[in-house]
Amino acid sequence: MLGLTPVIPVVVIDDAADAVPLARALVAGGLPAIEVTLRTAVAPDAIRAIAAEVPGAVVGAGTVLTPDDVRTAQAAGAQFLVSPGWTERLLDALQGSGLPFLPGVSTASEVLGLLDRGVREMKFFPAQAAGGAAYLRALSAPLPQARFCPTGGIGLASAPTYLALPNVGCVGGSWMLPTDALRARDWARVESLAREASALGHTA
Repeated sequence: MLGLTPVIPVVVIDDAADAVPLARALVAGGLPAIEVTLRTAVAPDAIRAIAAEVPGAVVGAGTVLTPDDVRTAQAAGAQFLVSPGWTERLLDALQGSGLPFLPGVSTASEVLGLLDRGVREMKFFPAQAAGGAAYLRALSAPLPQARFCPTGGIGLASAPTYLALPNVGCVGGSWMLPTDALRARDWARVESLAREASALGHTA
């Protein structure tokens, strides 16, 4: 799933009514993979609405922390799952879901643990705080089989540095979803910012 788009928008939805127009703006801007975080009570309804009403969207659930979250996301129609970290129980549930998933790592030992379980694609989180692009570059030599979606503190200026790394398939971020635009429901601005982010795939 890392090759679907250069940037996965990380979305927090407070009002389920915003889910469909927001997702339509992101898809129109060239960012079809949308991570809706399970940080609000309406997140499952938002995922369900996007999956049903937005052609071209590949909607996933983020902030998946427990096996119950896996089941909730799957029941809502999530097409992929993302977690900030992993435990053995959570990994069992992720693998058992049959969905693509990105478990989070921030150390070489966590990467080794996932490789030992047959997992090759991972989320690197929190990317900037955990060492940034320099850390991922250092991991690429001893662990070339691992590929990452770094997320956390990444913006338009820093994303190309990550995308240029051989072990990075895409990045996650929310810079194309500024708070003032969301409050104003300025979907045209969201689409414009998404288009700008999507273009990174052609320049990295």
